[in-house]
Amino acid sequence: MKTILNTLIAILMSAATFAQSTDKAIARVRYTFSHMQDTTEREKFYTENMLLVIGKNASVYTSYDKINRDFELRKQLEEQIKNQAGISGSITIPRIASKPVTSVDYFYFANENKFYTKERILSNYLIEETAPKINWKIAKDTASFSGVKCQKATAYFKGRNWTAWFAPELPFQSGPWKLNGLPGLIIEAYDAKNEVKFQFAGIDKVTEAEQAKETEQTVTMANGGTGVVKFGGMDGASYLGNEIKLPTDAIKTTQKEIDKLKEARDKDPQGFMNAQLGSRSMSANVTRTATVNAGPGTTKKIVVNNPIELPEKK
Repeated sequence: MKTILNTLIAILMSAATFAQSTDKAIARVRYTFSHMQDTTEREKFYTENMLLVIGKNASVYTSYDKINRDFELRKQLEEQIKNQAGISGSITIPRIASKPVTSVDYFYFANENKFYTKERILSNYLIEETAPKINWKIAKDTASFSGVKCQKATAYFKGRNWTAWFAPELPFQSGPWKLNGLPGLIIEAYDAKNEVKFQFAGIDKVTEAEQAKETEQTVTMANGGTGVVKFGGMDGASYLGNEIKLPTDAIKTTQKEIDKLKEARDKDPQGFMNAQLGSRSMSANVTRTATVNAGPGTTKKIVVNNPIELPEKK
């Protein structure tokens, strides 16, 4: 751990400042995210493995479980294409797991004071806003997490009283979720009621790595149209490369429009997918019909009466 930290500090001191659209990834930080979503079942916590990719200026926070799920999905889809090479037929988009994952990614650009929320609903949608200002109060308390020396800070933010432990030796301004703005990487954070926690699970230096190659397949939709589906480079895959950048194909939108899309998707998943994919550009080699595999049974609806963001005190 000490060797990794020293290397990261050396890289940070020599790194160049990049434009808002791209930044060189220096490290990946893993967190275990815990959230008591339903106050009627206070002993039950939703947990998820998360990933923060950091550069000198930018960072992106995403679900590590989502990355692994998408890799498995791509693997299954590519296997179907391989087995049906040159044959018209049906591609079934499988359900990999019933456990939900965080669908939203958060991009933070410190120098530009910009914050972007990205959500993929077949296409990438992007909401741009000014980075939230958090009025941190830095204390003298110190602690160590897996060998990383940290200092304590507290703040009221998005309806909760937060405690964060940041590493002054790692002068990145980023942290998990929307928590940022401290003079050091946020290693751990939790609210006063211990209902939301971000616990440090490790840090790795970014090495030279190729981003996942994309595999394109033309599919025939139920409405008679065709569209190109990218099976490689799916959500999360690019975060394992060596750059932090906004998706070039993202559609700028608002939270209100995102909510409308989700409502349409939930009412008719197959029709929504056909409409979205059928509107894309046409190119054909092998045509197939894409269908959604809903999987056995139905998923129990998750009760969330205790969201991370609560109403602000007035």
